[in-house]
Amino acid sequence: MTSRAQDTYQRWMKHPALDEATKKELAAIQGDRIEVEDRFYQDLQFGTAGLRGIMGAGTNRMNRYTVARAAEGFAKSLIKQDKEGAARGIAISYDPRNRSREFAELTACIFVANGIAVRFSDVLRPVPMLSFAVRHFNCIGGVMITASHNPKEYNGFKAYGPDGAQLGPEDADRAAAEMAKVKDLPSLLNKLPSFDKTIASPLFRWMGEDIDKAFDDRLLSFTLSNDAVKRHHDLPIVYSPLYGAGNLPVRRILKKHGFTNVHVVKEQEKPDGNFPTTPTPNPELPETLELAIKQARETGADLVMATDPDADRTGVAIRTADDRFVLLSGNEIGLLLMDYILDKLTVSGKRPKGAFCVSTIVSSRLTIPICQRFNTNLHFSLTGFKHIAHEIYQHQEVEKGAFLYGFEESFGYLVGDHVRDKDAVGACLMIAEMAADSRDLGETLNDRLTRLYKTYGQAAEKTISIYREGKVGLERISYAMDQLREKPLQDFEALNASTLSDYATSVKTCLRTGEKETLHLPTSNVLLYELEGLDFMCIRPSGTEPKIKVYFGCYGDERTACDERLAKYEELVLQRVNCLLEE
Repeated sequence: MTSRAQDTYQRWMKHPALDEATKKELAAIQGDRIEVEDRFYQDLQFGTAGLRGIMGAGTNRMNRYTVARAAEGFAKSLIKQDKEGAARGIAISYDPRNRSREFAELTACIFVANGIAVRFSDVLRPVPMLSFAVRHFNCIGGVMITASHNPKEYNGFKAYGPDGAQLGPEDADRAAAEMAKVKDLPSLLNKLPSFDKTIASPLFRWMGEDIDKAFDDRLLSFTLSNDAVKRHHDLPIVYSPLYGAGNLPVRRILKKHGFTNVHVVKEQEKPDGNFPTTPTPNPELPETLELAIKQARETGADLVMATDPDADRTGVAIRTADDRFVLLSGNEIGLLLMDYILDKLTVSGKRPKGAFCVSTIVSSRLTIPICQRFNTNLHFSLTGFKHIAHEIYQHQEVEKGAFLYGFEESFGYLVGDHVRDKDAVGACLMIAEMAADSRDLGETLNDRLTRLYKTYGQAAEKTISIYREGKVGLERISYAMDQLREKPLQDFEALNASTLSDYATSVKTCLRTGEKETLHLPTSNVLLYELEGLDFMCIRPSGTEPKIKVYFGCYGDERTACDERLAKYEELVLQRVNCLLEE
C-alpha cells in the first residue's frame, strides 16, 4: 500500500497544469521514498506565523503553489470577516530572499483577483514598515514574504491582521480552514492574471516614499536625547543589514536623527538571498557579526549593530575596557533599552499616566525590578510578538493605558506603539541614541550594562535549542512534550520548583500546596517552572522551526552563584529532554 505522500506525489506528477520546472524537480526524486515522504507527507502548515519552510516542489515546501494556496485562503477569510473591507485592502512587502519578490507578486495577483485592493511595496521594506503600513493605511490585513533569520533555503508568508500584528490563533485557523478548501493548485495558478495585468487594475497601488516619511516621522517622535546626539553626532557606528531590507531604513533614520559617522559593512550591504558571507543571517550569532566587528576595529567604533534580512531582529556588539568586542544577549539589549527609556521619561516628567511595558514569560526577570523602580506596569505574554501585540491592545486600547516598550529575549524590540511587531529599525535608532547618552555621561555601553546589573541584580540566562529535522523530528518533539506534560516533575526534583504553569491546559499549580489557579494567556504548548526567587525554567517547541527550546534564568546578588545554579539546572533538564527525544 502506498502512503499518502506517495499518492500525492503521483497526483502532482500527472497533473496536466503542473509547470515544467516543477515536473523536472519532482522527476529527479522519483524512487527516493524518504525525500518524497518529507516533501509530501503534509501540507505546509499555516499557523500564527503564517507559512515558513524550505523552498522546493511539494506540498510541504515553499513554492508558487503553496504560496498561492495561502494567499487564496487568507483572502477568502478576510472577506468573510469584513465584506466591506475589500476597498481598504492589504499591504504587501518582501525581504531579499530568493523568490521573495516573485511570491509577493503572486500574492498581489491573487488578492486583486479576489476583489481586494493591494498596496504593494515598490522596493524591499522590512517587517516593521509592513506592520506600520497596515495601520497607517487602515488596511484589513498585510502580507510579508520572509523567512526572517533562517538559512537561504527557506522562505515564508507572514500574514497580518488589521491591527498590524501577525494573526492570532483564531484568525490563523480561519485562514487555514479556507486554505483547506483550495484543492487544485495548478489550475488556480493557470487562470490567474499576470502581475502586469494586476498592476493595471484600479485595485492596485504602489507603496513608496510616502510610507518612508510617515514611518520615519513616527520613529523620530520617540527620541529622548536629542541634545546628546547633537553633541556626539560623530560617534562611530558600524552597521550591517546582512543583505536585507533594513539597509535603507536604518541608515536613513540614523542620518535623520543626526548621526554622521555610520559605517556600513560593504560585503553585506546589497540585497542577496544567498547570504554569501554568513550561512545563517541571524544577528544573534557571533560568526554573523565577524565582518562588522572587524570593520569596527578598523574605524574605531565602539558600537556594532546588525539587523536580519526582514529587519525585525537586532544584534549588538560593544567594545569592552580591555578592547574586546562582546555580543549582547537578547535580554541584555532589551533590559538596557527598557532602563534607558523609563529613566529618560521619568526624569523629564514625560512618563504618561498608566504607563506600561510588555515582555514575555521566557524573557529576563530583571524587567520586574526595573519597572518597579520607575513605577511602571509590567505585563507578560507568551513568546511571539503577536502575543505582545495582544497585550498592547488589551492594556492600551481597552484599559486606556500608555504602552512604552516591549521586548522578547529572541532579539525583538518595540519602542512606541507605531507598529505591532518587532522593529529593528526603531531599535537601532534607540540603541545609537543610548550610546550617545552614555558618552554624555562619560561612560561606554559596557559601563552602562555593568551599572544595570549593579542596580537590579546579577543574571545568568540561557536559551538552548535542540533541533530534530523532518517528519520524524517533529514526531520526537511532540512525544517529548507529551511525556514532560504527563510527568512534569520526573527527574526534576533538584529544581525545587515552587509552581508549574501548563499553558496547554491554562492551569498554574502551586507544587507545595497543590492549589491551582487559571492562567489567562492563550493556550500554548509551554511548560513554565518557577524556581527559587526570580529563577525560572521553561520548555516549549518552536512555532517556526523544527526544534524544542529550553530557557533558563537565574538571579541574585552574586553572578558566580547564578552561574552555578544555571549549570546545575541545565545538566539535569537537558539530560531528561535529550533522553525523551531519543526514545
